[in-house]
Formats: sequence, C-alpha cells, structure tokens
Amino acid sequence: MTTGLDLPRAKFSDPHLTAKGETRARVSFAGLKTLWVNTGTLCNITCTHCYIESSPANDRLVYFTPADLAPFLEEAAVLSKEPLEIGFTGGEPFLNPHMLELAEMALSHGHRVLILTNAMQPMMRPRMRAGLLALLGAYRGRLTLRVSLDHYGAAQHDEERGEGAYAATLKGVDWLAQAGFTLSLAGRTMWGRDEAEIRAGFANLIAARGWPVDARDPGQLVLFPEMDEAVDVPEITDACWGILHVEPATLMCASSRMIVKRKGASAPAVVACTLLPYEPAFELGARLAESLAPVSLNHRHCAKFCVLGGGSCSA
Repeated sequence: MTTGLDLPRAKFSDPHLTAKGETRARVSFAGLKTLWVNTGTLCNITCTHCYIESSPANDRLVYFTPADLAPFLEEAAVLSKEPLEIGFTGGEPFLNPHMLELAEMALSHGHRVLILTNAMQPMMRPRMRAGLLALLGAYRGRLTLRVSLDHYGAAQHDEERGEGAYAATLKGVDWLAQAGFTLSLAGRTMWGRDEAEIRAGFANLIAARGWPVDARDPGQLVLFPEMDEAVDVPEITDACWGILHVEPATLMCASSRMIVKRKGASAPAVVACTLLPYEPAFELGARLAESLAPVSLNHRHCAKFCVLGGGSCSA
C-alpha cells in the first residue's frame, strides 16, 4: 500500500523534509540585530534580474509610512537593549515621500541607518538632497548609503539597468562622496569573473572617482551571488551545516527581520528576510514578537544566496 509519505515530493515543497526525505535545515532566532523596512516596491527603473521585481508599475508592497514604523521601533526597544541597524530597501527608497522622515525616526531612536539606493534621479531631487544633508549634519557616523552598482563597467551595468543608468548612478555617488556621506557599494557576480578580478576593477573605478570606499573590504563593496530561478540548487539539510562549515547563526534570518506593507492590507507584516517578501510561508506575523520562531530553509534563495553564496544584505 502506498502512503502519502511514499510519494515523491518536489524540491522546496515541504517545510520539514527535503525531496529526498532528509530533515530540512532550520535557523533559530539568535537576537535582533537588523530590522529591515521595505519602503515599497515601486522603482524608477526596471532591472533585468531584480529579485523583488521592482519597477515603475510594481506596487505590490506599498509605501511604508511613519505611522507604520512607530510601533515596530517601540517593539525593537523591548527586544534589544542595544541599538539596531535599521535598513531601508525597496524598490527605490527615495521614491517614497516619507523616506527622510522614516530615516529620522530610526536615527532619533539611537539606531544606525542603512539606505539601499540606486543613487539616481529620485535621490538627487533637491528636497531629498537637502534632507539627506540635514540628517548627515545631525547624525554623522550613523547613516550609511549603499549604492547598487552592478559592475564597474558601463556596458555591464546598463545591460542590467538600462541605457544611461551607469552615468546617472556615478553622478549620484559623486555627490554623496563629495558631501561626506559614509558609503558602500553593492555589485553583482553574474558576469563570470572571480572575486579578485571584480574587486580590482571596482578599485580602479573608485580610485578614479575619489570615492571613500575600500574595494577590498566586503562590508564596503558587497558582491551579491546570483539567484537565477532557472538554475538547480541543492536543498539544505541539518547535515549540511557540518559539511559546509557554516554556522546557522551567521545567516540573515538568525538576527534580522523585514517589515512590509502589502497592497490592500490594513497593517504591515513581518517576513523572514529581504529576499522573500511575497512568499506566504515566510510571513511570520504582524509584530516582531510573533516572528521569533525558527525559520525553515524551504526556498532556493536560502540555499543559493545565503548558505552556499554567503550573502547577507546587512552591513
């Protein structure tokens, strides 16, 4: 007699078992260090390989507001006695009309703020630049902007983001550097070059532009592994921790959560990480206190980006 347990299962279909029937790896919560805020999925450009499918038309996650953020900052003060890293991502955060106020709220609570941006036209609007300069003056040392610069070459970056994107982003980074902001860059590894070659290419660009970024430092030049949906990836089992020499506590979901506001929803939701904002299985509750259960690594991004790729969105 065949039972349901005997039937073959697809990869990443069972939160507890892999397709081979092995125990799926889980990551226990080790304490909140980073709180991510998705400011909304709208973006001024449409990238070829955007994991969150941001675009000028995608408003599946709507603009986050100060009223949305306030209760989570109150909760964070209870969950962690130490200041957090509050990361703002999108979409393009500077399209959100509340971006400056959101950053001010986090900074005024004593937290460090990281804003992910393409440094293009939305950030360069006069109101945004004036507001950023005011934040820099008040909170210097606790505000970092990480700029997405996929490649040190114009052709490759524009291949991903559209013609003219490279020049616009360089202009934005030039302004940030000249104004004295703490900067980091986020590149991609999708062109088949090894890490040393990529870092050397970025180092040449950085030196030529005079940016205050050390290309040798993985915290200042983050190189993200690719998350191609068409590429087969292995599932992560309990045994993989020892085989791969990876500590579960180093993964994003051990120390971070992201809050999102879905279109049509009456309130925000907490999800496991920045990579999986749309997946129902990774929605953990309406409040941070509800989101602290272990996270099952039941998605290809968990394997490809985090465990095998060593990727992390935090600073």
